[in-house]
Order: sequence, then structure tokens, then C-alpha cells
Amino acid sequence: MSGRIPREFIDELLVRVDIVDLIDSHVPLKKTGNNFVARCPFHVEKTPSFSVNRKKQFFHCFGCEASGNAISFLMDFSHLDFIEAVEDLAGFVGVEVPRVSTEYQPAQKKEDLNSLYLLMEQVAVFYAEQLRTSDAGKKAVEYLKNRGVSGDCANSFMIGYAPDEWKALETRFNPKLLLEAGLLVSNEEGRAYDRFRGRIMFPIRDKRARIVGFGGRVLDDSLPKYLNSPETPLFHKGKEVYGLYELLEKNAKPQRILIVEGYMDVIALAQCGINYAVAALGTAASQAHLDLLFRFSSELVFCFDGDKAGRAAAWRAMEPAFSSLKDGRQIRVMLLPQQHDPDSLVREEGVDGFIDRVQASETLSEYFFGHFSNELNLSEMEGRAQLVIKAKPYLEKLPDSVFKEMMFDRLKELSGLGRLDILDNTATLASKQNVKQVGKRSQDNSRLSSARMAVALLVQNPRLAELLDQRELDWSELGFPGVALFKSILSMIADNNSANTAVLVECYRGAAEEKSIKALALLDLPVPDAGIEAEFFDALDRLIIQDQEAVLARLLNKGKLDAEEKDLLRKTLAAKSLVQKNRNL
Repeated sequence: MSGRIPREFIDELLVRVDIVDLIDSHVPLKKTGNNFVARCPFHVEKTPSFSVNRKKQFFHCFGCEASGNAISFLMDFSHLDFIEAVEDLAGFVGVEVPRVSTEYQPAQKKEDLNSLYLLMEQVAVFYAEQLRTSDAGKKAVEYLKNRGVSGDCANSFMIGYAPDEWKALETRFNPKLLLEAGLLVSNEEGRAYDRFRGRIMFPIRDKRARIVGFGGRVLDDSLPKYLNSPETPLFHKGKEVYGLYELLEKNAKPQRILIVEGYMDVIALAQCGINYAVAALGTAASQAHLDLLFRFSSELVFCFDGDKAGRAAAWRAMEPAFSSLKDGRQIRVMLLPQQHDPDSLVREEGVDGFIDRVQASETLSEYFFGHFSNELNLSEMEGRAQLVIKAKPYLEKLPDSVFKEMMFDRLKELSGLGRLDILDNTATLASKQNVKQVGKRSQDNSRLSSARMAVALLVQNPRLAELLDQRELDWSELGFPGVALFKSILSMIADNNSANTAVLVECYRGAAEEKSIKALALLDLPVPDAGIEAEFFDALDRLIIQDQEAVLARLLNKGKLDAEEKDLLRKTLAAKSLVQKNRNL
């Protein structure tokens, strides 16, 4: 379903839902004091460290540090992207998700998509029946048996057979929907015919078990050997992988995911009990593919044939691989021996031998630098120069991390440029240049206690923003530590009418301040509900007084003041007097 989801709806949804009820429907909660606790669903633990706070509408695990609001929980627990999580949350509450269409992407009606999903399911059932009952289907069954595919495995993957007919589908299903789903092809004369004919059919299911497309394989050597569904409202091959649903059915949190080249590779490995393989759909692995898979496992292993095409495919995967490598993620590369694919290798070496190869596969760093070592003569200056030119663009795609620093260090070592700053990580250079400013900020940290208290209370009680309006503060004159974040939060509350912590945190999703806002939301503040307002304004007044005293000290120490500075001195003294008067009331 296309079209933007209005921000107002998301905020309203987070106000309407009770996160305790939502999480309790997935993970049974037990009330302990003001919170609800359970064993964390995101890591294995013996004692509960997963806590849900009804007032904040927020969850946090003290073991694995997972945290967030209702949308974040559904994204992590059900492995959904943001849009899918909003849709599921709306379903939980019992409301429809509105969409704002755009000029270039008109909204698709939900009932139209449901009709397409139903059609895909019906066609898959038809193909499966053809495999079991038709005479031509028997040849396909024989082919699968020769490849070692059992009946149970075929059923698990819903394998079917498309009759070698031009209108097998059109006579049974709605032609208009078949065209929209990519199952019919219309020629230049406007005549429609079945896209898939005389092929073994592999339904492609998304992680929510919905069939979004098909892949078809011929039984002989005719070309094209494989044919995939085209881009449709349901199917985007750059974002889907084959076998993910089946993988998650076996293990929702696999230790690693193996990325292979074809449908039969996935099925052959599953037949042998290796149930953690997926395949890109007739295209190179993209960053969208990798980001999708990293939501389910922290380790991905590229498994490619050892021939020229397989080695080229492995290297093409490097660009998206470097872009997707965040902290906690790992990628390995496994190139198979010549003349072998996963199916033939697991048959020759057995399951244990194949798994040993997976576990011994090269790390990304080993493969990456090994590729250049084999391609370039690093004993020559020209070869080392080419190494720098070719390798550096990849390394710059890495997010700032220890791994990125180590990769740059390795490049320096191999190129012999260790003493030159030409290979210094840009982030490291910036850090070195700002070391004085960093030191200064660390000295100011001792003064952040009042700021931290005030900002945390505001994050956890957005209603305080309304009371703050009554103070008529001149924010342009204030410069206490944390004032920029304080003003940002006030602005966000005003602009989005943030009713609770969950809504406020959602407003910062993907923003630079998101991590800080989450940390403030999670602070356990020793303030009773009845004392929140008093504690908030007391902390804020302390900050304002500290700021005013700093201004006064600077002006008084200067000695002779100009007219503008004298005016500032009078205003600051009057403001300080007013704040102290309010504190004494």
C-alpha cells in the first residue's frame, strides 16, 4: 500500500495504545511495583530484566539494552519495518491506517492489494495441484526427486508446476488481476498469455507469509533457465529474498544467514537440514537485502560458486556490504571449489563438511584485502598506489566504528603509507582537531546534573512544556549546558502536540538526538508524581541562576563596560532577582 502515513495518525496511535496490553499479548508480563516485567524476548536470560513502564509507554531491557515504544517493540519482536509495524499496531487498536497520496505515487486501495494477495495464494495452490496431478507435472516431480527434494520439502516451500499452456491461468482467474500481479503478459497486439509456462514454480513469500511473486525454472536446457515475476504492487525484487519466511519458521533468531545464488540452492540445503539459507531474486544482493537480513541475524555469509561468475558476484556484493556494516554486524565470504554449487558440495562433503566450510569462511576484511593482494602486485609502488585508490572508497562507506579504524590501519600497513595522513579516517581527523573542545565539554559535565534532571523530567512529562510557557523565559539569553537540546524538545512538543514520552521519542526516530532522548526517557528519576513540577522548576531555576552568575562574573571582572554591556548587566541582575523571588515563594 503506497502513500505517506500522516504524522498526526502515528502520534494518535501511540496515545491510543497501551504498551502494557500490547506487549502482554506477545510476552506475558508480571506487575512489579510501578513496572511490568518479563524475561526479555530479544535475548536468552534466566531472570527477568525486561521492564515495561505504563506511564512512559516505554520498554527497556537492562540485559541487552533494547528499548523503545510500541512501534519499536513490534519492529524488533515481529521483525517488521516501520510501516509494517504501524500497520500491525493499527490492527491491534482496531483502526485503519490513513494514507496521504502523492502526485507521483497514487495510493493503492487496501482492498485491491488484498485481492492481489488472495490471487497469488490461489495461483500457488493451482500450481501445487498441477505438480501432483497433471501428467506434465510428473516430469517435474521426477526432476525434483533426482535433485534430492522430498515431498515434505516441496510442500514446505509450496513448490508447484506451471502447465505448458498459453492460457492456463486466464481461464481460471480474473485476467485484470493476473495482469496486475505480473502473471499474464500482454503483447503488442494487446493479447494476454501466461508468463510462466512449462516451469517448476517457486512461490516467493514475504516474512509475513504472503506470496508476493514467483520464480520459475525450466526442466531442460532452454533459456532463460530461471524467470522471475516482474515488479508489481506486491513484488520488488530489490527488497525481497527467497526462503526468508521458511527460514524464520524454523528459527526466528538464526545465528547466521547464508546468502546463496539460486532457489534450488536454498531448497537443497534445507533438504539437508541447513535451514538458514536465502537467495537474492535474480539480482545482485543490495543494501536493502542486507539490512533486511541483519534484522534477524548479526552474521551474514555470502556463499557463491567458485567459477568466474560466482567470484564476480561476490565482489559486486562488497559495495552494499560496506554500506550496511554497523556495529555488531559481521559479514563473511565463502567461495566454493570450482565446478561446485551448494547442492553438489553438500552431497560430496556431507552436511558436517559443508558446515565446517561455512564456519571457516573468510571474514570480510580477509576477503577484501585478499582480493587486492591477488589482483595487484603490492611489491611495486604502482601496485600499492592502485590499492589505495581502489580500496579507500569502500572503507569510507563504513560507519564510524573501531572496525573502520582497523580497516584503515590495515590499508596503511599494506600500502606503506602509515606515516602519511592521506589515509586517515576523516572522523578520526575531526576528532583530533577538536580534542580541546572535547576536553572542555568533559570539564563542563560536572555541571550537567541539574540540566540532566530538568531535561529528563521534560522528556518523561511533556505536559510540563505548557506550564513552562507561563514563565515567559527569554531562551535567547540562556546558554547553560544542554539548553540546545532543551529548546529542541520544547519545539518538538509544541509542533507535534506530544502527549506522552512514547510520542515524543517517536518524533526523534532517525534524528541525531534520538539516542540522547531515549537515554533521558529511560532515566529512573527519584521523584514522586506529586513532586514532579516542583523538582522540574527547581532544577531549571538552578540552571538559570548558574547561567546568570556566569554572565555577571564575566561582566564584573571586565571592569569598564560599554553601554550595551551595562544594559545586559541591569537585565541580568533584574532577572536573577526575579528567579530568586520565585524560588522563595
